[in-house]
Amino acid sequence: MSAEMDALIDIVVNGKIKEAKDAAQKCLDAGVEPQIIIFEGLSKAMAIVGEKYAAKQYFLPQVLLSANTLYQGLNLVLPLLKGKGGAKGTVVLAVVEGDVHDIGKNIVKAMLTGLGLNVIDMGKDVPIKDIIAKAKSEKAQIIAESTLMTPTLEGMKETVKILKEEGMTAKTKLMIGGGATSQEFATQIGADGWSYDAVEATKVAQKFL
Repeated sequence: MSAEMDALIDIVVNGKIKEAKDAAQKCLDAGVEPQIIIFEGLSKAMAIVGEKYAAKQYFLPQVLLSANTLYQGLNLVLPLLKGKGGAKGTVVLAVVEGDVHDIGKNIVKAMLTGLGLNVIDMGKDVPIKDIIAKAKSEKAQIIAESTLMTPTLEGMKETVKILKEEGMTAKTKLMIGGGATSQEFATQIGADGWSYDAVEATKVAQKFL
């Protein structure tokens, strides 16, 4: 790997947000292909951050800083990928209606974007019917929903029900996560996947594609 790529990985891992765009540009100037920058640079950097988080060497603030640093590079490189049969798949991401906690969602977004997926972030407190409508119109392979609150778990149950009614279950997988969810709950409602954190979420998403 080139020195430019090593520098970019280091910058994302260490959350040097002001240097990321420059570093990504240097990779491009050195002739590194956009998809290589994303998959072998930015994505790899976020995987390292994920490992540090899992090992409790990093905590949420560092992960968020690295995620925001990743975006600086990504915003520069992603548009160049669009014309090259870019994204590997589309994910509609949202925090379900009734919940406004979105730190976890934002980290998952960074991780999934780093994988080269087209992530449509609908934000927080999103009505279930809007999430499904968006997945339908965008032909998304994955719906990823999160919640930290027990009262909003009903929304996830509702998602499974509507996906079945609309005949979308074969083409669109539902993965859920967030503090209030569990593997038991996912199995119980018939969701396709569950992840306890953003690193796990990337593994679940990769299985679906």
